[in-house]
Amino acid sequence: MDRQWRHKFQMYRHLQSVSAQIYATAGAASAELGLNAFERGTIGLTGAVSNCHALLTRRVSAAIEAGSRKVINNATLDERVREIVKDFYGDEWDAAVTNTCEAALWVTIDTLFTPPMSGRGDAYRCRYIAPYERHLHHQGGYGRPFPPRYKDLFADRGTTAGELGFSGKRQNNLDVVFVRLPGARYDCHGIKYHPVPLLSAVDARAAAAAMGEAANRHADSLVGFTSLGYDTPGYGYGDKDGSGTPRLQQLIGELSQRWEVPYLVDNAWGMPFLGTDPRKIGADVMVFSMDKAAGAPTAGLIIGREEAMVPVRRALGVHGDRWGTGTSHGKAAYVGYDPGKEALLGVIAALEVLSTEQDLFAQTLADLDVIVREEFNKLPGELRRGWTLAKSVNSGAIELNYEKTWDGQRLGFPIFSIEDMYSGTNLLQSGMSHMGFVPTITYDANIFISPGLGTTDEDGRLIEEKTRLACRAMMRLIEIVGHEAGVLEREAAIATT
Repeated sequence: MDRQWRHKFQMYRHLQSVSAQIYATAGAASAELGLNAFERGTIGLTGAVSNCHALLTRRVSAAIEAGSRKVINNATLDERVREIVKDFYGDEWDAAVTNTCEAALWVTIDTLFTPPMSGRGDAYRCRYIAPYERHLHHQGGYGRPFPPRYKDLFADRGTTAGELGFSGKRQNNLDVVFVRLPGARYDCHGIKYHPVPLLSAVDARAAAAAMGEAANRHADSLVGFTSLGYDTPGYGYGDKDGSGTPRLQQLIGELSQRWEVPYLVDNAWGMPFLGTDPRKIGADVMVFSMDKAAGAPTAGLIIGREEAMVPVRRALGVHGDRWGTGTSHGKAAYVGYDPGKEALLGVIAALEVLSTEQDLFAQTLADLDVIVREEFNKLPGELRRGWTLAKSVNSGAIELNYEKTWDGQRLGFPIFSIEDMYSGTNLLQSGMSHMGFVPTITYDANIFISPGLGTTDEDGRLIEEKTRLACRAMMRLIEIVGHEAGVLEREAAIATT
């Protein structure tokens, strides 16, 4: 078969036509690798997917079990969270827990970015600025996209009839200005053909300058900045200072201070105390999905400067009763985002571990890095060309990025868009499911591998045998897809010439 396509859409068209064959080959390969019937669906390369959560450590689950049989006022648990956060970040910082990270984003954006709804006069329009980056339907999904070229950017992501789906998150009289990042590429890829943010070459200073220019253009309606809190090249944050802090985040923080508006950081796949430090990047608020990398049950955590947290905590009903108490756990605008006692207990236990046992997380990441690199290096040499691997302390993960396989005029390794994930046509994610493994995030030429889903013991330490098995499955699938896409043939031809 001639796989020397002239255009990339032809390659994706072919991959769609042979997807059933790829899945069948992948399914057979999993048996050859040694995955037995009892392990199917119990091992994955991340615990950071919303449909299949990481397993709790013994310490966290024990804390939930012990507290669930006790009579505890939730306000007491709220205060314990505040104590732990203030002990680490300082007394000028505060915290609140929600039932999910998306809830944390929602309440924070509504309280800090949207215009007032009460009092006389028509509501004015507000605009916040977001870099055009990955996962944009989260931190960038709460306003009407501006400029209009982006109005359908999320059109196919879980939408339903009418104004539901992702569009239903938009807040009243709020726009979001998307800023393209200098050095990034936004080429179209995937079976579900769509622009993908390719961010490994982002120029931090030029990107901040572009966001500053956008702030100048929208000065009369500017209410805030937002970005991800990640720390790897594939997310656009490879340029760091001597302490390992991403420069782009620091520069966005400086912009927010210059304009005296909040800087909200979505660090869903991050860990408090270990990952990106809100103090070092000038963030006003940082939100976490505590059930991803942090080892807690399903919950969101908001950490922010006290001034910013007052309206957030009031909206959640945890800032004190109206007659003057210092704390409460009552009903307010966002009572629907109440995390409940068991979630609070689990978050507290996880935060205590994160603040006192950081060596455990460092060792798990180091062990994972060794395994991922060893298994990756077993791939054919021509298939490894253009891939880069990086450790993420923030997420406790290893990033495999292959944007550079597309450098020059040649077709590279297939890039699947986020639309492919939602439509079930991401061959790397769906292929892992056919192999019997829970897939990790593999879209936009970026693969994130982290522990927690059947690959760690009750104390959070890596189980080498299961981790290697899952990594081998991922690498075998890369080889299967790469072969069908003609990558091996093209690389062999390049080598011979």
